[in-house]
Amino acid sequence: MKIPVKTAVIIFGILLCALPVSAQEIITGQDFFDRVAENYQGIEDYSADFEMTVEDTVMSGLIYYKNPNLIRIDFLDPEEQVLVADGEIIQVYVPDYNVTLTQRLKDQTNPGGFATGEGLSLLRRNYQIAFKDSPDPQPLDNSSEGSSELVYKLFLTWRNTAQGFRQIELAVTPDLYIRRMTAVTADRRNIEFTFKDIQVNQSIPMARFEYDSPPSSNNFDNFLYGAE
Repeated sequence: MKIPVKTAVIIFGILLCALPVSAQEIITGQDFFDRVAENYQGIEDYSADFEMTVEDTVMSGLIYYKNPNLIRIDFLDPEEQVLVADGEIIQVYVPDYNVTLTQRLKDQTNPGGFATGEGLSLLRRNYQIAFKDSPDPQPLDNSSEGSSELVYKLFLTWRNTAQGFRQIELAVTPDLYIRRMTAVTADRRNIEFTFKDIQVNQSIPMARFEYDSPPSSNNFDNFLYGAE
């Protein structure tokens, strides 16, 4: 017997209402990204171990961030290299060359990058966002050995060529912290950031972001772009 379309719709509606709320929820990649952004909006400060890979070059260290625009990276590799920024000025001490690079940033640039509430808001505006492959948790690493750590993976593609990255893959932990970012630059270079041991809202003191480079180092101003 063929069930009339109207009756079938009513039956389907009754069955849907009988399901648990979590099963009814249809979440898109954009919805999930918004949850991550909301989580970062509530972060006053964080610290984490990090590793950055730019093609064949690997750098690692400890990163500190304090809302709204303080950041410090103490590198372990390259050893003793330091980056400090406050939204107005960025300093980079490079011990291998005994130089301190200084740049006054334009328009109150957010030095914290993407892993901040402000940075994620910029990504939301400038990229199309979807789940990568599936909305279900996936292994962090896709190697043949697999990974016991499960994350949610988002895939972002640029809306226009003015953005620094063509595409970005975000690996997000179940408690909504960015575990890894893998990106392809406009000139098709591969960059990967990995965060571990993320500690949030630890009341990091302002003194952590004060830095004086060694007086013997050579200073170079405006190394990114010219002074305004």
